[in-house]
Amino acid sequence: MDRTPLDLTLDAAELTAQLVDFPSESGQEKPLADAVEAALRALPHLTVDRYGNNVVARTQLGRPERVILAGHIDTVPIADNVPSRLDEDGVLWGCGTCDMKSGVAVQLRIAATVPEPNRDLTFIFYDNEEVEAHLNGLGHVAEAHPDWLQGDFAVLLEPSDGQVEGGCQGTLRVLLKTKGERAHSARGWMGSNAIHAAAPILARLAAYEPRYPVIDGLEYREGLNAVRIGGGVAGNVIPDECVVAVNFRYAPDRSEEEALAHVREVFADCDVEEFVVDDHSGGALPGLSHPAAAAFIEAVGGTPQPKYGWTDVSRFSALGIPAVNYGPGNPHLAHKRDERVETAKILAGEERLRAWLTA
Repeated sequence: MDRTPLDLTLDAAELTAQLVDFPSESGQEKPLADAVEAALRALPHLTVDRYGNNVVARTQLGRPERVILAGHIDTVPIADNVPSRLDEDGVLWGCGTCDMKSGVAVQLRIAATVPEPNRDLTFIFYDNEEVEAHLNGLGHVAEAHPDWLQGDFAVLLEPSDGQVEGGCQGTLRVLLKTKGERAHSARGWMGSNAIHAAAPILARLAAYEPRYPVIDGLEYREGLNAVRIGGGVAGNVIPDECVVAVNFRYAPDRSEEEALAHVREVFADCDVEEFVVDDHSGGALPGLSHPAAAAFIEAVGGTPQPKYGWTDVSRFSALGIPAVNYGPGNPHLAHKRDERVETAKILAGEERLRAWLTA
């Protein structure tokens, strides 16, 4: 595996290959964080700070506006797809090519080749995005050094197939538990079946009609779905407990409190013994009306799309910073064994960002 110093004179596609050949599964990012820090400290126009395996570099040019370019340096577990491989069609294969070392390569290239941007820039490279939220490096930096994250607009270079994706949806997962009473299945009338008691929950989900709100011209699609169900003791026992896990993907015009209240209301007349919040991350408004966002969209082109999944733009939104997703990878290829990215899209992303920041 390539552990040589990062070469920021390579174009973004070649640099992506070098980053992919630098394994950095979640929790094992230190060698890559070291290499990123070393490469950035060699650039005299940047101030570089580090917290854990998170590296933040900033220009200090006194511009009236500051833009953040952010990306995570970790990947999902390698699946026999490292080192990288470039095929004859200009497609780069390997773990992290799409999510999101191609985006990180674009960040590094802009950091190296745009010493006097038209806006002050903050580059954030953070760890542990692909795992539990409490481990997320961007969250840790926000808590320990919020001043490092000050800015007017942020671009998260998550895979978006070279299109601007505005904001992100919130995600809420709840566990709905029904109770019953155990009995021998030959004498079921002597017990109470907790799995049967879950039927109204499933009926409510099947009949649910989601909203399709339009925000900043983007149509978001909400969804309320059962994602897991469990219950049962043995083949001859009436079950006394059943748990239905329900995931609510909601538009960013709802607050976390409103989303939770809505889900409680949906199941208010169901016989739920316990209602447990298992996971919750709020959404982020697209902020496309912000002048920097408008200028960015004009520079990179295309028609903005809504982000249906959750990304760390939510963290920027919580800090009061409008943010969008924009990266060269195709999100449908993220985390796959055959993960890959078109090198042409990496190069195009680099050039479009450079044009925006030097116009």
